[in-house]
Amino acid sequence: MTDDLDAARYARMRWNAPLSEEHAALLLDRLAVPDGARLLDLGCGWGELLLRAVSGTSSTTGVGVDTNEADLARGRTLAVERSLDSRVTFAQQEASAWREPADRVLCIGASHAFGGTAAALDALTELVPAGGRLLFGDGFWERPPSAEATGIFGDQTMPLADLVEQARTRGWRVLHLSTADQREWDDFESTWRAGRQEWLLAHADDPRAAGVRDELDTQLRQYVSGYRGVLGFAYLVLGR
Repeated sequence: MTDDLDAARYARMRWNAPLSEEHAALLLDRLAVPDGARLLDLGCGWGELLLRAVSGTSSTTGVGVDTNEADLARGRTLAVERSLDSRVTFAQQEASAWREPADRVLCIGASHAFGGTAAALDALTELVPAGGRLLFGDGFWERPPSAEATGIFGDQTMPLADLVEQARTRGWRVLHLSTADQREWDDFESTWRAGRQEWLLAHADDPRAAGVRDELDTQLRQYVSGYRGVLGFAYLVLGR
């Protein structure tokens, strides 16, 4: 296990969203990426889903945009390992500042970069031309939230019906809708903490250990007692 605590934070995560392999394959199928298309992933992290979308074609190109240089470096390494570095590039930039349109756009868990769900759906209409598609992933309330859950995720989170209506009123057509199931959520939350849990077990005497232990315990308590089964995550494939 690495001694780099920052690297440990995402070390066990496939992607930074509640998403299984099977669900990811379904979403890419519904996104229907044509060969030769231009792909854009806003708030890409290390771009795992972008890389998979590009690898399923022979000439499609992609750009991943994020502000976290460590995540982008991981994405560039993955692109080299999969011989995709000539077709996938990564740019360190605010997602909301990106202006180049693409045939297929991914924006998963990054609506906050635009100021919230409604603002993101507005802004993304400028980046997806007629005939294009957007894979939009965002949180929603499955059940009425507690004050603690609202405090963690903010008061802009909305029920699923309202999220769909936000897309419809902005001219998007919902080509596909699916939501993360409980196993996907549990795996996401567990892998988010797993790298730090392993670091903690290997570095119990480190001066940072007490703070990491408190952080992990707080996060697990918040999930189990605050928003497990309350916060959902929806994946919408939207067309224009």
